[in-house]
Amino acid sequence: MNFEGKVYRPWIEANSVLIQVTLGCSMNHCTFCNMFRDKRFKVRDIDDVFADIEETRRYYPHVESVFLCDGNVMAARTDYLLKVIKKVRETFPECKKLSLYSALNDFRRKSVEDLKALKAAGLDMAYVGLESGDAVVLERVKKNMTPEQALEGMAMAKEAGIEVLLSFIFGLGGRDRSREHIEETTRLLNLLQPQQIAPMALAIQPGTELEQEVKDGTFKMPTQLQLLEEEKYLLENMTFETVYWGDHGNNMIQMRGMFPQSKEFFLGHVNDAIRNNPMAKDNIIQTYSW
Repeated sequence: MNFEGKVYRPWIEANSVLIQVTLGCSMNHCTFCNMFRDKRFKVRDIDDVFADIEETRRYYPHVESVFLCDGNVMAARTDYLLKVIKKVRETFPECKKLSLYSALNDFRRKSVEDLKALKAAGLDMAYVGLESGDAVVLERVKKNMTPEQALEGMAMAKEAGIEVLLSFIFGLGGRDRSREHIEETTRLLNLLQPQQIAPMALAIQPGTELEQEVKDGTFKMPTQLQLLEEEKYLLENMTFETVYWGDHGNNMIQMRGMFPQSKEFFLGHVNDAIRNNPMAKDNIIQTYSW
């Protein structure tokens, strides 16, 4: 396999075979992220991707899940992606799940017909970073997306039948905009109604613009208690059914399950942590780089 640079995949895809289709991220300027700063965005040569798929087949006699990386693979041309998906499905007929990274704006840059074609070819799921539903926070972190654009992109993915897991970041509003961040994120989630969500606690990544903002005081880190209160607000005010992947390694509480079926169970854990967890009294959050 010919992986180039650092390679990331969602923790949920821990057991998946990874195929590097693109290099880096086509945006690569979000203030909080350093995942792909070591390379420029590029769509790999289709023959090289095919060679990796065939080599993977030689290594693994049985593959149930395949994840296409690097960053927003959906930014590649539709005809190119259709060839890759077709090759994966032909090479691994036993595969039950084929997923990739995308951005909501990547859906918008394609037509619904394109997205339907990708779904029909065998694409099951896209992992998408929402980060926040607050327009002010989205602008500050240079996400290059508005809540209105998020709604449009999600509507297109749903019309095409592509399942979406949306991730977002507790604490991304900082100490001074924690309330607005979680209120607007919850409001937008209730409109988007993604099939799955993955909330993660803010972690300051080395070398990022956000790290410098923390150092110079323009971004004030939230407290542990604020993170817990954000999760509590989210759980109390979400109004749709979803799979809740709240078990990222940086989260104060590790929770995973169906929502709203597990709502009271989740809230019990959050309220207990607010009352009894000594970390809730810490002035600075304790998280670790990816």
